Amino acid sequence: MGTVFAARLVKDDLEELYDYEVVRSLTSPTMMIVRTSEPTFVLGGSQSLEVLDPERRPRAALRRRRGGGGLVLLQPDDVWIDWWLPADDPRWSSDVHVTSRRVGQWWCEVLDARLERDVRVHHGGLEGDRAWRVACFAGRGPGEVFVDGRKAVGVTQWRVREGVFVSSVLHSHSSTPLLEILNAVPDGLYEALQHHTLETLGLEGDDVTSALVELSAPVDVRQLFLIA
Repeated sequence: MGTVFAARLVKDDLEELYDYEVVRSLTSPTMMIVRTSEPTFVLGGSQSLEVLDPERRPRAALRRRRGGGGLVLLQPDDVWIDWWLPADDPRWSSDVHVTSRRVGQWWCEVLDARLERDVRVHHGGLEGDRAWRVACFAGRGPGEVFVDGRKAVGVTQWRVREGVFVSSVLHSHSSTPLLEILNAVPDGLYEALQHHTLETLGLEGDDVTSALVELSAPVDVRQLFLIA
């Protein structure tokens, strides 16, 4: 298992989640199975540090990812899977929704095969109260997966001329600790963050990961470890 491609500092002195220049240099489709050493808060690519209460800034690690969405809490037992699809891969698409839905469909097939429940991919655009977008798991976005109407898998992407990097996660635990560090908590955000977890779905992370490897092939598989 290798470490995550060394992060770089960005303009607000935060480390990026990856060294994305290394990611965009990959010439083969690649699936990254990532684990983190400790809980890590990750800001969206365009999200300001001002969303965090300066007096309650997390003692846990704080990083920034490239791509859309809001603050997310990554934890050691999460099923955190990222895919890099080069622009010459037949699964690459110039349509951002198509790419997200493709990844969401992989997840959907894996979950649907293991759950006797209603598993669906969100095919529309962004939905939900705009104020809730401060937190990634509080709304609905293209390709995200819902079980019985409740969010299970979050999806976000970063696109460059060399290809597209799609990030996804099925959490092991609740995201509500995010509320403790926000500068302001919009009405309804707590309820909106009541997403599914591995426990509520009764799933094993290793089993889900193995199925995603098989379903998204052909890909190079890299197991990475984020030292937070």
